[in-house]
Amino acid sequence: MSDYSFISAFIVGLAGSLHCVGMCGGIAGALRAAVPRGQPPLTYIFSYNLGRITSYAIAGAVTGVLGQVARASVSHGLMIFQLLSAVMLIAMGLYLAQWWRGLARLEKLGNGLWQRIRPWSKRFIPFKSPLSAFPYGFIWGWLPCGLVYSTLTWALVSGDGLYGAATMAAFGLGTFPALIAVSLGAGWLLKLLQHPKTKSLVAICLIIYAVFLIYRALNGNN
Repeated sequence: MSDYSFISAFIVGLAGSLHCVGMCGGIAGALRAAVPRGQPPLTYIFSYNLGRITSYAIAGAVTGVLGQVARASVSHGLMIFQLLSAVMLIAMGLYLAQWWRGLARLEKLGNGLWQRIRPWSKRFIPFKSPLSAFPYGFIWGWLPCGLVYSTLTWALVSGDGLYGAATMAAFGLGTFPALIAVSLGAGWLLKLLQHPKTKSLVAICLIIYAVFLIYRALNGNN
């Protein structure tokens, strides 16, 4: 996990949070309407996001185990998965800047599962307590998202269920600050994150990092 550290996953989540704000910001903002009157919304928002991150961690654990099985049966499996994850990082950058929308096709892969589990979320709103926001967030964590799917390739590279879960949890924590701020009504942050120049800058940084990872993988991680 040296090349695909938890810190890197956190930073990618932080960078990719501008996409999360655009895709999930409306959901996060609507959380306040589901909070009982007179109660502070922050505990509900934290619980919701904790549920969302838990779903990422579970997906990461499953993907990590699959990576372990695949690496054992594929020649040069580690290098192949590292290159795949770097390519997906480039795709993520292009997607964030809206220079290429290829990742949107990945989102269609999860539509079948999403249509089955989405109705369950209605059982938990309006919230009766902060705890009821957790399963609501857990369900919405399975919302089809090209950004999440591309990050799952990092969990695949880890080749371990525990590391895969931790990688996706770190990614989820990276998306946490922006979504919390928007949920609390920080409209200025939403405008900043959605500005084309911000998206372009973040995209360029992700692509440069991906090229570095490709170089490392091709040179035996030296």
